[in-house]
Amino acid sequence: MADGMENKHMDSEKNRNDRSWLGIIVRFVVAAIVLMITSLITPGFSNMGFGTALLAAIVIAVIDYLIQKLFKIDASPFGRGIVGFLLSALVIYLTQFFVPNMEINIFGAIVAALIIGIIDAIVPTHVI
Repeated sequence: MADGMENKHMDSEKNRNDRSWLGIIVRFVVAAIVLMITSLITPGFSNMGFGTALLAAIVIAVIDYLIQKLFKIDASPFGRGIVGFLLSALVIYLTQFFVPNMEINIFGAIVAALIIGIIDAIVPTHVI
């Protein structure tokens, strides 16, 4: 009887881990699509293909994670008011130095942070 309960617990844990990975993948794909759309409509932001946008989404997530861990600041456009918004623009601007084929000027980064913040408020990225 205990063996059956242990197997159910392990299956439940595996399903939760699978959903967690699926959620992460979905979030990066959605973020890449948002970046592609943003690059199309933002002046000063070069158009990106899906691969470039996906890499940019990963780099942005890593930079955001490091900022949160080091400075305890949320670098989302609407995470911490004007500081979060400007920090988000800075993260987008810095990302171009790590992602080939991504070019953006500082004005474009500010506009992109605004557009991404608006889209993020409308489109749910936390699927699971």
